Amino acid sequence: MTYDNRAEVRKVLIITLLLNLFVMGLKAFVGYSTGSLSLLADALHSVTDSANNVLGLIASKFSSPLPDREHPYGHHKFEAVGALGIAAFLGIACFEILQGAIERILKGSSPVKISASELWLLLIVLGVNIFVAFYERNVGRRVGSSILIADATHTMSDVWVTISVLGGLIGIWWLNFQWLDVVLAFPVALLVFWSGWSVLKENLPWLVDQMAIAPEAIHAIAVSVPGVINCHDIASRGVLGRQVFIEMHLIVDAPDVETAHRITEEVESQLEAKFSPVRIVIHIEPPAYKSESISFENRVN
Repeated sequence: MTYDNRAEVRKVLIITLLLNLFVMGLKAFVGYSTGSLSLLADALHSVTDSANNVLGLIASKFSSPLPDREHPYGHHKFEAVGALGIAAFLGIACFEILQGAIERILKGSSPVKISASELWLLLIVLGVNIFVAFYERNVGRRVGSSILIADATHTMSDVWVTISVLGGLIGIWWLNFQWLDVVLAFPVALLVFWSGWSVLKENLPWLVDQMAIAPEAIHAIAVSVPGVINCHDIASRGVLGRQVFIEMHLIVDAPDVETAHRITEEVESQLEAKFSPVRIVIHIEPPAYKSESISFENRVN
């Protein structure tokens, strides 16, 4: 059975889009009024938050897990493509932050001036970011949405960025350490880059059909079913817990087609109980067939 989570994903993305727009506006307002490079860089990071939500809504619209004529394996990879778009946005944000920091070092800038009321506004921003990150991550894990989990990772990086920037601005407000503003722009850029790399690393295996389940684990389940002599040429792809596709060759001890069918249904039932949601294709072979190649990696042609 395939679960379509798109309605819940869209609801979460719309809520977080509105909150991210609010956060972006506050950061931009305080950043321009104080002249803080690190805060303006943080606001730029928040622009990507809103863009990611829009991208996620678009990706979710086209990422139905249900198959059709043109996409017999469903549309789940649209979510992974959307997550890669998030990684690209983070890479652009990292470059812009570093460019601004280097220009300020080389050309100089006017002093940053910030008040206690503006610091309180940034505390509100921090609270909203923390709520969005945990809200998206919890729902994403519950419904198995890569786009929500990726966006939550991005927003969590925004939390650490805002904490760093806030600490620097407190240092400027309290001790007048103007150099903190430029210095903090560099770790902000590194945090942004790391978030993008994490999203890329999580979603790329899905797009390149990396193994989802160790063939030894599938083999152990299959041969435990009465009537199964052996299985070989096992392959799997997808993401465990979202959607997995398994194929294998099964050698069965069966005198007729009906018995072979019953054995394969039991194998499918046990694999579904362990790895659901999963779609399984099994090629039946007679008892006399011999093969020791569990997976395609060690198959001898």
